[in-house]
Amino acid sequence: MDDLFGPWFESVSELTVRIKRSLKEQFGEVALRGEVSNVARPRSGHVYFTLKDEAASIRAVIWKSDARRLAFELTDGLAVRALGGLTVYEPRGDYQITVRQIEPEGIGALELAFRQRLARLTAEGLFDPARKRPLPRYPRRIAIVASPTGAAVRDLIQVLGRRWRCAELLIAATRVQGDGAAAEVVAALALANRVAGTDLIIVARGGGSLEDLWTFNEEAVVRAIAASRRPVISAIGHEIDVTLADLAADCRALTPSAAGEVAVPDCREVALHLDRLAERLRLAGQAQIDDARAKLAQLAQRGQVALRHGLLQRQNRLARLAAGLEALSPLAVLGRGYSLTFQHDGISLIRSADQVQPGQLIHTRLVSGQITSRVETTSSARSSSGGMQSVKSCQ
Repeated sequence: MDDLFGPWFESVSELTVRIKRSLKEQFGEVALRGEVSNVARPRSGHVYFTLKDEAASIRAVIWKSDARRLAFELTDGLAVRALGGLTVYEPRGDYQITVRQIEPEGIGALELAFRQRLARLTAEGLFDPARKRPLPRYPRRIAIVASPTGAAVRDLIQVLGRRWRCAELLIAATRVQGDGAAAEVVAALALANRVAGTDLIIVARGGGSLEDLWTFNEEAVVRAIAASRRPVISAIGHEIDVTLADLAADCRALTPSAAGEVAVPDCREVALHLDRLAERLRLAGQAQIDDARAKLAQLAQRGQVALRHGLLQRQNRLARLAAGLEALSPLAVLGRGYSLTFQHDGISLIRSADQVQPGQLIHTRLVSGQITSRVETTSSARSSSGGMQSVKSCQ
């Protein structure tokens, strides 16, 4: 047998190499359409899967360097278009396609990536309205995460300055598109959160295509906005542009200029409101003063009435007491024809004839005036004269 076939025998490895070379020469670049199945992602970072249609299948691989650039996630059942080269995996003798470019069939890769990421982060609750925080009513320090040379940030600063000059504006400069822009935005957000006294963060970018705005659909940026310790306003693109950053932020503004309208009040409206409050306070204060005056007038009137009533009661009582004293006064007896006789000193009242001697001066008080007399004789109450005294008037 060696004599018959010896010159034509080759090793398995030699045959495999020849097949590999032949495939490379004849099928150096292939473009396939098919359905993804059996997706595997080992630790190496490569992606292994199968492309199939109704009648056949082929193994496929995306090396780690290309897999890192995939915008969307390969999943079983996904219809795709793939571009790559045929090769042979020598240990198994299997042929496969090494995919360099791949995109979903009938939909853009970024659009699919957006939908996949939206569904996954929504399921996590990252866009839950209950997580949204209220914006400060009168912010004092605002950090703006944006490109410092873009028209969007200039428009935003102009609106903020016109409406509310009380706020201090800080620019956390970053690129907003291109390779590495997402990492810069995340770093700028972290810086804005570290600045003491920051009340509010605005992430701003002008309009553009889905590719231009893709930085704000990157998962790292979305999670950084959701994790911010300060409330965040997202102002990405124009009204029709919606990014995942908009959904994660506490408030979405339709444009950067609109973010300025949302972020701060209008100082003129605030001044008008304060004027109205001042007028209401003035009117309320005046009403309280008027009410206090009315109550005070009532109290004064009641006090005067009570004072007059009390005075009248005291006058009546005094009159009654005076009448009682008058009734008890010896002077009242004089009015009925009686008189009072005193010793010559005019003080000691004479109650008995034994208190005087003949020749002594005595004083008699009448209801009107008095009489000074000299005693001529005296007799006691037991004498026959019946207690009468003989006096001689000196007046």
